[in-house]
Amino acid sequence: MARRYSSGADPSDFGDLLSPSEAEEPILARPVRAALLEWLTEIWAAEELLAVGLKPRRRALFHGPPGTGKTTLAHHLAARLGLPLLVVRPEKLVDSLLGGTGRNIGALFEAVREEPAVLFFDEFEAIAAARQPGGRDAQREMNSVVNVLLQRIEGHDGFIIAASNFARSLDPAIWRRFELQIEIEVPGQEERERILARYLAPFGLPAAALAGLARACDTASPALLRMLCEGLKRNLVIGPQVGWPMDRDGVFDRVLAAAVPHPDLGRPELWTRGRKAPALAGLPWPLPRLDDLPGIEAAESAGGLLRPAVVVPWPGRGE
Repeated sequence: MARRYSSGADPSDFGDLLSPSEAEEPILARPVRAALLEWLTEIWAAEELLAVGLKPRRRALFHGPPGTGKTTLAHHLAARLGLPLLVVRPEKLVDSLLGGTGRNIGALFEAVREEPAVLFFDEFEAIAAARQPGGRDAQREMNSVVNVLLQRIEGHDGFIIAASNFARSLDPAIWRRFELQIEIEVPGQEERERILARYLAPFGLPAAALAGLARACDTASPALLRMLCEGLKRNLVIGPQVGWPMDRDGVFDRVLAAAVPHPDLGRPELWTRGRKAPALAGLPWPLPRLDDLPGIEAAESAGGLLRPAVVVPWPGRGE
């Protein structure tokens, strides 16, 4: 049973409060970059919009497969606004007693009104599922929670971001309350190369090898790519100390067994073919460090780490 909160609750009672300084630059596909750039631009142009009878949009819904970086993106946006991100956990809100969840939602919004933060509802479908007719207490309670949520969202003048892996399950009225609905898909080839380059550092790959590895990871989520890179680095550090076989095939066998794709996203070639994937044949081994790569190749391999993930400058105060 979730804790029941008084009106004097602290925002951190409802989840994790992430500071702007902890945010990481996301690597985004071009359509998503464009949508978010437009949103931030209008936020900074609030006065100009008011002159023509408009206000900046303040609510965004991110939906798409698991592991695609929705929380990372929300955190980065909050940082650009100079605000902490409150990652609201469903288990902190849901209460088994009738009316308890609605009261907790009310306490959450009151707490954020007193201590401003960007509200981020993770696994939003847990409290915002479509209302259904029914006479049972449990269904009436769920419907009541959505009603409370609608009222609180409508009356909140701060920023709200919600994320869901199951957009179809959300209540239609909830969907309409969000002025932006942005689908976050798995990364394309360019984004995969940059994600791999970022998380392989301080190791790196020549451009051709990096591109081949990225192609072999088609359909992989950013979370899976990060697990792959961190698994490789972990093996390179720990393997010699515990006597593991450190040949390329042995290392990839261990890493691929420990980092498994989500069932809904399919299995990239690297996981279906393993050590027989053509991309591994052209992979230098052991992995070279960025400093050891010659000239332009080192710069290209480091690109995902060193250049901004968003090519167009993000607007901001004083920029």
